[in-house]
Amino acid sequence: MKELTERERAISASRRRTIFVVTAMGAFMGSLDLSIVNVAFPALERTFSSDSRANLVWIITGYSIVFGSLLVIAGRTADRLGSRRLFLAGLGVFCLGSFGAALAPSLTVLIAGRVVQAIGAAAMLPSSLGLLLGAYPKERRAHIVSLWGGIGALAVATGPSVGAALISAFGWRAAFYVNLPIGLFTWLVGRRVLERTELPAARSIPDYLGSVVLVAALAALVLAISQGPTWGWTGTATLSAFGASLVLGALFVVRSSRHRDPVLDLKLFSSRSFSVANAAVLLYAMGFFAMLLGNILFLTSVWHYTILKAGLAVTPGPLVVATVSGPAGKMAARFGFRNVLLAGFTVFGTGLAWYALRVGVGAHYFAVWLPATLITGLGIGLTFPVLSAAAVSSLHAERFAVGSAVNQTARQVGGSIGVALLVVILGAPRSRDQALANFHHLWAYCASMALLSGVVTLMLRRGRYGENPDGESSAASTRRAIEEVMSGEIVISPMQTDQ
Repeated sequence: MKELTERERAISASRRRTIFVVTAMGAFMGSLDLSIVNVAFPALERTFSSDSRANLVWIITGYSIVFGSLLVIAGRTADRLGSRRLFLAGLGVFCLGSFGAALAPSLTVLIAGRVVQAIGAAAMLPSSLGLLLGAYPKERRAHIVSLWGGIGALAVATGPSVGAALISAFGWRAAFYVNLPIGLFTWLVGRRVLERTELPAARSIPDYLGSVVLVAALAALVLAISQGPTWGWTGTATLSAFGASLVLGALFVVRSSRHRDPVLDLKLFSSRSFSVANAAVLLYAMGFFAMLLGNILFLTSVWHYTILKAGLAVTPGPLVVATVSGPAGKMAARFGFRNVLLAGFTVFGTGLAWYALRVGVGAHYFAVWLPATLITGLGIGLTFPVLSAAAVSSLHAERFAVGSAVNQTARQVGGSIGVALLVVILGAPRSRDQALANFHHLWAYCASMALLSGVVTLMLRRGRYGENPDGESSAASTRRAIEEVMSGEIVISPMQTDQ
């Protein structure tokens, strides 16, 4: 092949950098929006004061359910239609949902906008990483995808403070308007620089109906949990919702076992490590996401912090997570998944116990709140990324992507259930002291989820797992899984799910 001239190399390098910016902006918007919505929740409660908290949490749970349910299918659709086409379409849908949410005159319209956002994000994220991987040579992918993942981590870390500043200055609608200029820039530049990929030979059609069934099953479960106190736990409506969730869930499992290209490949669960890690992340997410929203609600309702002050108060936690995640992967490679995870669950539970035992009605940030935030941040950094690596370490290399996407789905499902349980635990207190007691119960619940996750993790084999299906040694497989998860390469990449 003819060698490139200096000008051609410069143009090529410039194009790659632009592709990186375009794809990273997709990850940035998705991560930033999630953080901002948590911070915006107190303002949303004031705007929609006639709606119950059980209805308001659908702003968060609706997004999590739809995004988690569509993530695997979106990766397979990118394989069929092309990453460029799906990325630009997903970006447009995400911005459309953001615009609808920003203008929403009612809670129903706002939730609908969030659902549209989730559809767009699910389409956008796998395809964005596929485009990035295709733009760089193999030897540079780990580094560049690590930078890509760092953009998402930066959005999570700065989301509370940036979101709080925007909301304090312009109101909660700014949490959605902020996506529009970023999205427009990304779409216009993306149309010019993103390469059209060669489509593979015709493949089976993914089980889109199965995704709809999964969304309905999870929505019925969250509805039953969040409305249980209002409808009565033994009321007809509550029992009907639980029953619908059970029936739809069973139907989803049956479809997944029979469809040629299912949403959930049940064969993955033949791996003990995969099954245990995903069970642990489901339980852990039930506590983790409840804590995220609960802490903002506590600071604004019991300590009467402004949204700006509350956003700044919780920011140290995500900063610790971003700092610890990389070293945690190296520790797991050296000491094993199980040991690092058990340490992480213990640290996370200790931070939650600190909240439950030390936090009172008096606002003592530096002496009481900050230590708990730093401790829980350390625990999160030792657990979530390592759980992702543990989930895929025993799979074939070509199944890493789909296995990690299932792990992300488990995280979103657990989060939606956890937020629904938050509504039940916090209730409708009549005094500040009662509200404090309810938050203590919430933190105790979150700590119990960490404890249960640790118990499940004990089922991971100690030390070596034996050889994986590729014939790699345990140490090699573990290192490879950790490296790819920590770089972000397998978290939301195209699914590569040839059966």
